[in-house]
Amino acid sequence: MTAGGLILVVGPSGAGKDSLLRAAMAHFAGDARFVFPRRVVTRATHPDTEDHDSLSTDEFEAVHLRGGFALHWQAHGLSYGVPASVRGDMALGGMVIVNVSRAIIADAAKAFPRLAVIEVTAPPEILMARLAARGRGADGNISQRLARKPAPYPPGLNLLTIVNDETLQQAGQAFIRAIERLAQKISLPPSSSR
Repeated sequence: MTAGGLILVVGPSGAGKDSLLRAAMAHFAGDARFVFPRRVVTRATHPDTEDHDSLSTDEFEAVHLRGGFALHWQAHGLSYGVPASVRGDMALGGMVIVNVSRAIIADAAKAFPRLAVIEVTAPPEILMARLAARGRGADGNISQRLARKPAPYPPGLNLLTIVNDETLQQAGQAFIRAIERLAQKISLPPSSSR
């Protein structure tokens, strides 16, 4: 069986990554080749945003020390982790798609050779409006978040960019096509059921 791979979804807060991931999960439902793991975050779940598992800071650190995360990082005063179980999914040929921080791409590329990135973005005024509409105190200073400049991507990265400035349906279709294209590029076996 061909080994699977990892597609990292990145982009600024307010770009719509979680909405696009939900659209892709619905599209690929029933296709075991595509795996959308739940992240672990040291923040309570919120019904209108990402569906994630919550841990306290101490619990998160204990899981991390036991090797329970394939990827982990800190951002905006919170800790985030991708469960180590995704390694098994990839070993079985699965294509794992997960939202991460741009700051960990270089390390992830060293750890996972079959890796690609989908960058989701939108114009600054749209990002500002979306973050303001959340009304979530944990988002901190919106202007500061939008002013952050990410580190450059590693050379040779399999990367596609989606500008999410139209309808969710249009962006969702572009996102699904990007997943399919990158999955083929990093060697997803052909479907026998779709």
